[in-house]
Amino acid sequence: MPEPVKKLEPHHVGHRERLRQRFLKSGAEGFQDYELLEMILFSVIPRRDVKLLAKQLLKEFGGISGVLGASITDLQKVKGLSENAAVFFKTVQALTQKMLRNDIEKKPLLGSWQKLLDYCYVAMAHEKREHFRVLFLNRKNQLMADEVQQVGTVDHTPVYPREIVRRALELGATAMILVHNHPSGDPSPSDSDIAMTEEIIKAAAALDILVHDHLIISQSGHISFKSLGLLSFTG
Repeated sequence: MPEPVKKLEPHHVGHRERLRQRFLKSGAEGFQDYELLEMILFSVIPRRDVKLLAKQLLKEFGGISGVLGASITDLQKVKGLSENAAVFFKTVQALTQKMLRNDIEKKPLLGSWQKLLDYCYVAMAHEKREHFRVLFLNRKNQLMADEVQQVGTVDHTPVYPREIVRRALELGATAMILVHNHPSGDPSPSDSDIAMTEEIIKAAAALDILVHDHLIISQSGHISFKSLGLLSFTG
């Protein structure tokens, strides 16, 4: 009798196993970005070669942070990416954001500045609209609350200094760090950003609440009002 013909497995099955073994042996060391995305996609797309899809995602969104920061709607516009896969990516982003937030909680924020910047970048850099958030601090400069006060358009967010100060009083906060994003990618402060910051500082100072800094976050980087010498407003 002739020997039975062996069923050949699709080539991507062996590829997945090789990547898995590499990861088990040395972690992410030496992995390309698209290979890391493949590892994520393996969990939600079990029976298809996902290398081209991973590379397309990187091209479409400009890198891993862009992929994780993209909305579910935008992710699903990429051919071959299901809603289930898009939700999985957003879950990874949420876990990353939660991990970074845990790193800054219950610690003096002024001594954990890079961790704060990392958290703000993950939380805001890839938003398509401006978000204005306030980090409320206690007397030890520990984080009491992290709240998005307003969500605006692509280039403007309405901000109400009295509401921000009122919220600080409700929480018993003695200091604040202001943060907002620039979807354009340019973190340079506008004249309205500077004027708005001055109004908040003056309103807060009247009640002995200190504004430590105002950060503008974008995909290309960040700026600090304090570093630029833009916090020395006088009444």
